[in-house]
Amino acid sequence: MFYVIGLGLADEKDITVRGLEAVRSCRRLYLEAYTSMLLVPKEQLEAFYGTKLIVADRDMVETESDAILEGAKDVDVGFLVVGDPFGATTHTDLLLRARALGVPSRVIHNASIMNAIGACGLQLYNFGQAVSLVFFTENWKPDSYYDRIKENSELGLHTLVLLDIKVKEQSEENLARGRKIYEPPRYMSIPLAVDQLLYTETQRQQRVLSAKETLAIGMSRVGSSKQRIVAGTLEELQGAGDIFGPPLHSLVIVGKRLHPLEVDYAEESAINKAEWRRVAQQVYGCRLDE
Repeated sequence: MFYVIGLGLADEKDITVRGLEAVRSCRRLYLEAYTSMLLVPKEQLEAFYGTKLIVADRDMVETESDAILEGAKDVDVGFLVVGDPFGATTHTDLLLRARALGVPSRVIHNASIMNAIGACGLQLYNFGQAVSLVFFTENWKPDSYYDRIKENSELGLHTLVLLDIKVKEQSEENLARGRKIYEPPRYMSIPLAVDQLLYTETQRQQRVLSAKETLAIGMSRVGSSKQRIVAGTLEELQGAGDIFGPPLHSLVIVGKRLHPLEVDYAEESAINKAEWRRVAQQVYGCRLDE
């Protein structure tokens, strides 16, 4: 059997009982290590699971899938994914390859940022399309995500913005020269994400985002004991500095279909509670009890 096993969000103990049983049955285990990350080192997982893990970076998953699946018709092979197995299209592709090779497969689900984001107080059924925000470079500032945020905004829906991580990435020069030299890991912060969002707004000028009048909620280390939730305008989050702490960070852009209960719940995390309520009432048109 080829197992794709969700690990949850924070540490080695977030795995489900069914997932742990599958892990302990596997002859070979891969840990996917580029679409997201747990908040503990690989060695901590190995100690808890009682087995060694093979780190699977982007190159391995995308170019050596047959090697990952090798022998899975005869023994159990596991592929461990932070969050839920279907949180990235890469994992769907791996399952399709298993199917093409006639390898039986099984998916074991777990919590992911897609549902745990509800901890910010916004109701999950009021979310629209999630978007990914990549690190801008001097010559590459993709803005297609802006159209998805605009579509959500026109429907009054919230937008989950998934922030970029760079793990085992090569510089453009090293990539061009074929040198296997990797850059240090980088994790996008909420203030940087807001910088990029507002930059795109200045380029597109379609009034989807406003520094002073768009509400947002920043979240870090979701699902852990060190989870942090901070609500405010984009301008307030942009200037929040190191308040969010270490990675991973996520951002929610609040949509206009805002329920009073959502305002009340998130207000406890607001940088400026009075300003949070003012914008919710005057800009978003949310009717709140005084």
